[in-house]
Amino acid sequence: MHTSTSPDRLIYMANQIGSFFDSQGHDHAVAGIAEHIRKFWDPRMRKKIFEHLDAGGAGLKPNVRDALATLKK
Repeated sequence: MHTSTSPDRLIYMANQIGSFFDSQGHDHAVAGIAEHIRKFWDPRMRKKIFEHLDAGGAGLKPNVRDALATLKK
C-alpha cells in the first residue's frame, strides 16, 4: 500500500517536484524544491522524508537531496 507517507511514495513525489525544477539550474532548483516541500507537505511527510534522507536518501535525485538538506537546517 502506498499511502502519502510511505517512503516510496514520498521519494516519487519529491523526485517529481525535482523534475519540474530541473531546467532552472542547481541553485534555483534547490530553492524551488525546498520552498515547495516547505509550503505544501504536511509535517508528517517532511518528517518521513528527512528520516529517509538521514538513512542515506536512496532513490532521491541530487537536487532533491540538496533541497531536503537545506530544509532540515
